[in-house]
Amino acid sequence: MPAKLYNFAPSGFGFAGVRTFAEQVKDVECGNFGLFSEIDHKTPPAHCEKGGAAKASTKPEILKYLGESFDYGNRVLAAMTDTSAQVKVQDPYCGNNTNLTVAIGAVWHIADHYGQLAPYLRLNNIVPLPTKQYPSAVR
Repeated sequence: MPAKLYNFAPSGFGFAGVRTFAEQVKDVECGNFGLFSEIDHKTPPAHCEKGGAAKASTKPEILKYLGESFDYGNRVLAAMTDTSAQVKVQDPYCGNNTNLTVAIGAVWHIADHYGQLAPYLRLNNIVPLPTKQYPSAVR
């Protein structure tokens, strides 16, 4: 998404109060930090539903924060063992589950937001990159 469209939110019937593109991405970032913090036995950031505490507002800042959230998730997952995957965690996002279930929840959360962000791109005549590999699906 071009930087000038990071504040884009769909409008019209049924879209009142939806997040902007930037807010959607910030939710993914904070969700990554929140969910992987639970697995890492650290306190998750507060208010992820509002993008968390990160003050990122420009495209470069938001993408930096996004990269950091994935780097953190990768480190936490790389440290997970068969035994630690089964450890119970009381997670405010996924409830009383195992570390593995919380990790699966993190992947689901990312996929859920991708499903929301793809239409934001298409509403701006941008074909999501993964779709471009299937030319017959791009119209």
